[in-house]
Amino acid sequence: MAYFVYILQCADASLYTGITTDLKRRLAEHKNGIGSHYTRSRGAVKIVYSEKRATRSLASKREAEIKRLPRAKKLVLIQFKKRTMIY
Repeated sequence: MAYFVYILQCADASLYTGITTDLKRRLAEHKNGIGSHYTRSRGAVKIVYSEKRATRSLASKREAEIKRLPRAKKLVLIQFKKRTMIY
């Protein structure tokens, strides 16, 4: 089963990083207040970044790496992903 590491933008423009097996379901959970306490209090808006990983362990390690990044580097990561996406 594949896992996704994602960055979610909240209504206050803050960023939340997490992992899931289903991005669409997880975003709906965040929006409905079933997600983390952080997103319940700040309002989930949209997933702005995601990466696919083969195992939960690899996804958790990548999540920890991203969480350690300062906000500015997370924004660079998000912008780089947007520029490299094929529409």
